[in-house]
Amino acid sequence: MTNTEHLFSNPRFVTPTMSPHTIQASVVHSSIAKMTFDGHLTFKNTEYAAKDFGNRYHYTPWVILHPKSVFDISSVIKCIYDQGLSSELTVAARGHGHSLEGQAQAHQGIVISMESLRVPEMSFHTGKRPYVDVSAGELWINVLHESLKRGLAPKSWTDYLHLTIGGTLSNAGISGQAFRHGPQINNVYQLQVVTGKGEVATCSDEQNSDLFHAVLGGLGQFAIITQARIALEPAPKMVKWIRALYADFSTFANDQERIISSKNSFDYVEGFVIVNRTGLLNNWRSSFKPKDPVRANQFVSEGKILFCLEVAKYYNPHESDHIDQDIDTLLSELNYIKSTLFMSEVSYLDFLDRVHVSEIKLREIGLWDVPHPWLNLLIPRSKIDDFAHEVFGNIVKDTSNGPVLIYPVNKSRC
Repeated sequence: MTNTEHLFSNPRFVTPTMSPHTIQASVVHSSIAKMTFDGHLTFKNTEYAAKDFGNRYHYTPWVILHPKSVFDISSVIKCIYDQGLSSELTVAARGHGHSLEGQAQAHQGIVISMESLRVPEMSFHTGKRPYVDVSAGELWINVLHESLKRGLAPKSWTDYLHLTIGGTLSNAGISGQAFRHGPQINNVYQLQVVTGKGEVATCSDEQNSDLFHAVLGGLGQFAIITQARIALEPAPKMVKWIRALYADFSTFANDQERIISSKNSFDYVEGFVIVNRTGLLNNWRSSFKPKDPVRANQFVSEGKILFCLEVAKYYNPHESDHIDQDIDTLLSELNYIKSTLFMSEVSYLDFLDRVHVSEIKLREIGLWDVPHPWLNLLIPRSKIDDFAHEVFGNIVKDTSNGPVLIYPVNKSRC
């Protein structure tokens, strides 16, 4: 069923004085507005589709499509494609709206609200190579919950899980597991997509492989992902979550490299930059316990640029008798400031969904929906020390309220 409210119900709106492009646009608008969908169109109150996490660009669409089937999406795309190059109507697929620079917006165009597309339901295969078939509009956090019920979980994650499957797979999906499993786009067996012609296609390494690899990380420019087959693995129950500080970037980077180069090491590795933070270690105490409380109390973070190594080791209850010894062995190879070692023990679910806890706190004080002029960079190992010296030593040296995250990845996994 569709909402037929639109501006072009009166045929006298199109007059001989209008340009060919304007006439063509009105024809396309009218055709789409009259179409029948399993979902529906929204012509009013479309402002929310002009906002994203970046909160810097705001382009209001002409209409929002809330699809209930893949057919809804393919019908709209095909209608526009059939008009040829004369149609200037733009289309953008919007997941949970976490883009930074308006990538999921379409000025006076069509925004497809992919969260409306959550059919069919998740389908799990628990054989030797487990996987889940899931709609592109589903959230990763929901996939995690359903997978854990079966003792399984996806292999690679983003830090924030309240994002859609199609959204992260259209980018890359990088977090602390990427050094081992690669980004999320490396852990997909198969996709269903709608191409720019409105055709529904299945693609994988074996079938339509060029399309498959173009769409994964393709920023939505080659097709719209509508369903994905995600690789799964046995899920651990618990996580030892560890943080430690470094005063020197080269030492920090060398330790990150040492960890990701080892076959038997931590399961998650990230890092972040800390600039002139007052009472840093005291703030950690709400979630972490210091290994050496006395020396931790004596550590001063004010006026310094510090580098935090964040690692995690996954385990199950039957391994708890030796997990601490294993971690001590791994930590003994690292060169962090000994008084700054902090640890926490949490469930696997709580660890993966850790950023959502921060989101709740930031929303309460009105600091979640603020502009996020963020930048993502891939920097080769040969240049990272020069980059750190110029940026952290000369640019970001007084204060920084925003996060500066450092993900080490193996080139062979990307």
